[in-house]
Amino acid sequence: MGKSIPQYLGQLDIRKSVVSLATGAGAIYLLYKAIKAGIKCKPPLCTNSPICIARLAVERERHGRDSGELRRLLNSLECKQDEYAKSMILHSITRCVYLLEAEASACTTDDIVLLGYMLDDKDNSVKTQALNTLKAFSGIRKFRLKIQEHSIKVLELISTIWDTELHIAGLRLLNNLPLPDYVHPQLRRVMPALMEILQSDYILAQVQAVRLLSYLAQKNDLLYDILNCQVHSNFLNLFQPTQPGSLLYEVLVFAERLSEGRNAPHYRTVKWHYNEQSLYESLFGEESRLADRLLALVIHPEEDVQIQACKVIVSLQYPQDLRSRPSSCQPSRSYFKNTE
Repeated sequence: MGKSIPQYLGQLDIRKSVVSLATGAGAIYLLYKAIKAGIKCKPPLCTNSPICIARLAVERERHGRDSGELRRLLNSLECKQDEYAKSMILHSITRCVYLLEAEASACTTDDIVLLGYMLDDKDNSVKTQALNTLKAFSGIRKFRLKIQEHSIKVLELISTIWDTELHIAGLRLLNNLPLPDYVHPQLRRVMPALMEILQSDYILAQVQAVRLLSYLAQKNDLLYDILNCQVHSNFLNLFQPTQPGSLLYEVLVFAERLSEGRNAPHYRTVKWHYNEQSLYESLFGEESRLADRLLALVIHPEEDVQIQACKVIVSLQYPQDLRSRPSSCQPSRSYFKNTE
């Protein structure tokens, strides 16, 4: 070829440089075209899409903007949506109600009715999100009576669908409402379901269930139904020191209210009969080991649990009408002797 090796390598270096320059210029040009196209191109309009509305609502909440997204979200529920979209919208509505007080207060009872329709949806996740949304609205006084109208439906869902998230959402809603007397017949029917939830292995659901039962235990016409409700043979395991403190405290409150209720003068005037596996027999029957559980809880690491255990001990020793002075935690010998 007539070229020395150094000459050949030099020519090759020149060609590489030219190729590199060309490639770099091409890349810069393509980048320029992409940026130019991006500037000119407008994003597709999706303001009418429920999913886009939900995403915008979540984003705007973070910046505290009052731009009517709650109303747009509620309006979008009136359109036909798939289950995913409905769940997403309901979740965003719940957040808006908590974060945008003015917009939430501006809603109407028609909005509550619309949310109530969601409780009939075939998808459990939609039902659960609707319960959470109603719970959020229940914090606004003017909506409470309207939300109360859904109490029977909520109790039906809790008692017929075994879904932990739905149980938690439904019970949280019920615990945030004063339940009217006309709901009591339905409450009697769902009592076994509430007791089953209390004896499940899901702490959050258990806590919510026992809170509701504690509230109902203060109703004279429901006390016997609660005490006569059938429970598992290991019910007293709920009083084990190894249980979470939050659950232990609520279970002890429940026990105290049951004890006070059964010792009330009007309740003691009737000779009640209980099933062998009833809650009454488990807690207050002759073979109950509740005393042992309470003694162990008096030295529990959490002070709230200690104090509440003492209150239960006192309520077991002294009927409510005989307590004329502040109670102490010292158990009477006769009580613990008999229970042993």
